[in-house]
Amino acid sequence: MELEPVIGLEVHAQLKTKTKIFCNCSTQFGRSPNENTCPVCTGMPGVLPVLNFQAVTFAIKAALATGCKIARESRFDRKNYFYPDLPKGYQISQYAAPIAEHGHLDIETQKNGAKTIGITRIHMEEDAGKLIHDPVRARSMVDLNRTGVPLIEIVSEPDIRTAEEAGAYLRKLHTLLKYIDVCDGNMEEGSFRCDANISLRPRGQEKFGTRTELKNLNSFKNVEKAIRYEIDRQAYVLEEGKSIIQETRLWDPNKNKTASMRGKEDAHDYRYFPDPDLPPLIVDETWIQSVAKLMPELPDQKMVRFIEQFQLSVYDATVLTSNLDLADYFEETIKGLSDIKQAANWTMTTLLGMLNAKGLNITQSPVTATAFSTLLKLIEKKAINAKTAKNVFEQMVSSCKTPETIVKENGLEQVSDHSQLEELVDKIILENPDEAAAYRGGKTKLFSFFMGQVMKNTRGKADPKIVTPLIKSKL
Repeated sequence: MELEPVIGLEVHAQLKTKTKIFCNCSTQFGRSPNENTCPVCTGMPGVLPVLNFQAVTFAIKAALATGCKIARESRFDRKNYFYPDLPKGYQISQYAAPIAEHGHLDIETQKNGAKTIGITRIHMEEDAGKLIHDPVRARSMVDLNRTGVPLIEIVSEPDIRTAEEAGAYLRKLHTLLKYIDVCDGNMEEGSFRCDANISLRPRGQEKFGTRTELKNLNSFKNVEKAIRYEIDRQAYVLEEGKSIIQETRLWDPNKNKTASMRGKEDAHDYRYFPDPDLPPLIVDETWIQSVAKLMPELPDQKMVRFIEQFQLSVYDATVLTSNLDLADYFEETIKGLSDIKQAANWTMTTLLGMLNAKGLNITQSPVTATAFSTLLKLIEKKAINAKTAKNVFEQMVSSCKTPETIVKENGLEQVSDHSQLEELVDKIILENPDEAAAYRGGKTKLFSFFMGQVMKNTRGKADPKIVTPLIKSKL
């Protein structure tokens, strides 16, 4: 029996507000434990929550970016459960009436090509605190700094069928939220995290199988690894004639396996009911239109523009728009350049290669977009050749000097004088008669020998576009 995976993802994205969703406490990460707290977010008796306007605006932006229908009236509910990092004993969330529903995200994978993944809903809620487990003594401590930080939970339709599709969806959503500047996307700090619901069913069957939930996956690679493992685990259980248990499981990246955490609750277990302290949230058309005017160019729109405006390939445009900071860096780089394709190649290979090797992102690049553009202009003006430019780039990385300074200090200006190069080629052919005769006899691979001799005599500064036809004509 062929089994088909059915996967739905729940993404929790922290919103980039300065204060929490229902109080004025700071959302700054890294403060001392329990420093960012007050009676409201710690659930003291008699306090009243007040909704953060900016958090709602950010939720509207996310809804617009994913094509969701925004509810004119939504409500906050109390989700009741006990956990040490939840001081109130309930979480304020949205259940019956979320702020947005029925959106989508378009993804593409190498195996399955383009596909649209539906988005069931986007709802707002407050984050819980964090448990810190003592590595020495058998105790855990509670840090409530994160309690009350505003979240949006983005729930996909069960349209995902492979781990690769799940990874593509998450990367696309991560990029989108950073583009619209509502979430910093820092997965290590928990700003963007994912729960995956996975079940198997016989291919062609409409009814879903029993699902398990994988909690708090905080890297794209771990999401894909965990889903692959869970698909294999469930397939093995079913092939053995056993039943899948509905439960929550945790991914252990050290052992590369999932382990049972607890039984999986259903909605009725949380005893949802409307929060009596918060009135319905009314979002009118004026508010929506004011947010729509603030929307930036989205990743897919930017990719299409890069293809049309700069005549880039789909692949190049996809890479260069995969990150907003990278896209901005590239657009700054190509100002005043005529060879956009060359700039794209240098950006994707030389620049990104250096950043990956050093573990840096584009905003941490030791080479500014202005300096990088100047280097490419020197190539276009034939002041230096590509080989010399690679050497100059390496020195720019290590010294932070401008390319002009490096070229001048090291005497790296390209030799482009035709008569000077012609004289040198004549001299090299005269000094190597055996190689010249062998070349004329059909050993054309010796061309690289003569080119190497020219480059050796000019310390790599000869213009290959002039030297190549000269050597061929002389031989």
